[in-house]
Amino acid sequence: MRTLALIVAHPDDDAYGVAGTVALHAADPGVRFVLIHATDGAAGDIAPGFPATRETLGAIRRLEDENAWRALGRVPDRHEWLGYEDGAVEQAADFYDRLVEILGEERPDVVATFGPDGITGHPDHIAVGAATDTAFHRLRGKGSGFQRLLHGAMPQSVFDRWNASRMRRGEPAWDPSAIYHLRGVPDESIGMSVDVSSVADRVVAGLREHRSQQHVMGAGPGLDWERAVGMEHYVIAWPSGLQGLTDVFEGLP
Repeated sequence: MRTLALIVAHPDDDAYGVAGTVALHAADPGVRFVLIHATDGAAGDIAPGFPATRETLGAIRRLEDENAWRALGRVPDRHEWLGYEDGAVEQAADFYDRLVEILGEERPDVVATFGPDGITGHPDHIAVGAATDTAFHRLRGKGSGFQRLLHGAMPQSVFDRWNASRMRRGEPAWDPSAIYHLRGVPDESIGMSVDVSSVADRVVAGLREHRSQQHVMGAGPGLDWERAVGMEHYVIAWPSGLQGLTDVFEGLP
């Protein structure tokens, strides 16, 4: 049995993340998938006309996320909603301890989360990634599991290509110094690129369930979503020095 654990901040963070990888392994009875959400995304943006209020958005986004995994065709074997305030994960005094408890119970082979840039610079993303990294290294070496730590990332070349596409569509360019804007990492820092194009339709089916956030995702005319989600890229945060891997479990003993 191989266990993959994904730790994110908000519903829809996981819709990109490792969704394609999970779909690739959906039929494998030897793979266990654990998903941890720090918040329910209640502070997210509400599009004009969408039937949600500040009081109901969190519950709506939680349901959307659960529906998304059903649409993808592989629900998590364990899904933890920790219930922290959206936008204030860094102030949650017991978040790290709860993370250590869950990961200590599961002892996943592979742990995936955000890198130091949070992909969008969101403070919750950065806090979740930092706590996960610390928990991983605290638990590593104390029994089984914890063989690989992955940071989801966008190669700079992909960022540049996507940004150029946005501008051609008349959309504003991302500013990698601004919070909530995507940013890239140097291509040479990417140690793993997983081709998930064969299951891209399933990833997109999951993405489309996040109806309250379609306007945030930029799912407007001209975006080829299946092409956009066809590759998943990771920085291999531990062990260092690995390059050219094509699957999250590749090379594990």
